This record gives sequence, C-alpha cells and structure tokens, in this order.
Amino acid sequence: MTFDDLNSLGKKREPFLFITDFKAQNIVVIPLDELHANNVEFCIDENYPIKTHLDFLEKHTLRFSEYKKKFDYVIEKIKAGDTYLLNLTQPTLVKTSLTLKEIFECANAHYKLRYKDEFVCFSPEKFIQIKESKISTYPMKGTIDASIANAKEIILGNKKEMAEHVMVVDLLRNDLSIVAKNVKVEKFRYITEIEAGKKKLLHVSSHISGDLEDDWHSKIGDILSALLPAGSISGAPKKSTLDIIEEVEGYERGFFSGIFGVYDGKALDSAVMIRFIEKTKNGYMYKSGGGITLDSDVKSEYNELLDKVYLP
Repeated sequence: MTFDDLNSLGKKREPFLFITDFKAQNIVVIPLDELHANNVEFCIDENYPIKTHLDFLEKHTLRFSEYKKKFDYVIEKIKAGDTYLLNLTQPTLVKTSLTLKEIFECANAHYKLRYKDEFVCFSPEKFIQIKESKISTYPMKGTIDASIANAKEIILGNKKEMAEHVMVVDLLRNDLSIVAKNVKVEKFRYITEIEAGKKKLLHVSSHISGDLEDDWHSKIGDILSALLPAGSISGAPKKSTLDIIEEVEGYERGFFSGIFGVYDGKALDSAVMIRFIEKTKNGYMYKSGGGITLDSDVKSEYNELLDKVYLP
C-alpha cells in the first residue's frame, strides 16, 4: 500500500485502519470490515471493558554503561549542531506469561492495537485528529513519577523539560503549517495522568490546531506523508536527527514509534505507537525512550526509559 491508496479510499469515503512504520516506508491499510479476517484488533476509547490478568513484566534491561555510550554520542552531535533534540530509544527484553491478545485485552490506554501475533501497542499519545476540516496534534513531552511530592509543579518548572517541550511544539507547529492554515497553539503544557503498571506517571502535552481545505478526505495520504515521521518521537531538525538515530540506536524500530489510526468516512483519529511490545525470535521486546537535549541528565534519561516499560 502507498499514501496514494489512502487518498483514493478517502475520496470514496471508505472507512479503514492504517498502520505505518517509524520511517513511513511500510504502510498497512485494512478496511474496517476486514479486521477480524486479518487477525487485527484496535480500540480508540477510554470506556471499554478491561479483562484482568494477574501478571507482571520481568525486565532484562540495557546496561547503564551501554546506554551512556549512546547518550554521550547524541550529546556530541548536539554540541556539533547536528541536532538539538533527539528521541533516543532502546529495546528491553521482557518476560510475561501473557499472549499479545491477553496484553491487548488487559491494557488500559486510550489507543490500543494488536497486529496479528506480531506486536501490541497501548499508547497514551495522540498523533493527529481531523474533524470537520480542523486538524489537531497533541505532542507529549515530559514525564515524571506521580508519587513524587509536588510532581506536577516539578515537571512544569523543570527548565530542561520546558526547553524540550518548546522544541517539539515548535517542530510540530511548523509541520502542521505544511498541510494547514491558521496554525496555532490551543493549549500549552497541560498534565495528563497515566496508569503505568504499579505506579502512575504524569505526562506533559500541548494541543496545536490548524484549518484544512474541505477536500481533505482525498488528501489523507498526502497529509500523513508530509507529517511523518512524527516529530515527538524523532527530533529536530528532523532530517539530520533521523540520520543520527539510524547511526546511534543500533536496532530497527520497525513499527514502534510509527502511527496507527482510523478513518470512519467522516473523521480521522490516530496515535503515535509508543508503549509497544513486539514478538521476536528472542522473545518479547519492549521498545521505549525519551527526548535528549543539551541539558539532559544521563541517569534521569536512563530511568525514564525503564519507567516507560510497563503494562498499564
């Protein structure tokens, strides 16, 4: 499938689910009435029934020394002016008795997707929503353990987190301006609480919007192609940062940090595929990470990467 195929389906107002990998090179498109036949299920709702499976993730984490090498490499690239924000991710081998289908059933997240017996995603992060010719995006940057005293005040007052968030908002505002008019920041740095296994996390998000032409349905593919990869999980400037990610991460993200979404013939809703477990020949791989800037602290970033490995 190609982005042109999405344009064609949108022009005919045919409902579909779409999935793209991080590099926006592999696109899966499935008509909504064929999901069951393809062994794919999704949920975009916060009021669905959740099955309870008593289980936990056993983590086999990347050694701090290995992470530090990659972190230091990114910092050198920032000092050289090749990037000023880079989302560094790594895989963590996890063990669980649950199947991907059971993980999908028990996960509590706004956006959930299980793709065959290959991967499952339970993401809290919206990508774009389009409704009545209004396009919105919701970058999520900044995470803290909710149990910390004054956690909200700490995360909102953290200069490093503020700088990182401003960079992402600026990047996505510019991205949205490629496809929309009257782009503006509707809401800047608001807090959402996420269930993260045995703990709760606070995330900082913003809301950016713009106006599309009324014929946006026939341009869905063009819009997505212009905006991908998502700025919140790549970095800025986007092109050079993507090259550095290719050099430093040492593994293929695949569909992790790509996008999935649903077009129902009237509106489009989509998510960034973070909180992601993939089935590999070595077992389940959980992929996670965070944004690195010049002010980042290596220990804090390492802990954030590990904090994001959980079943909600």
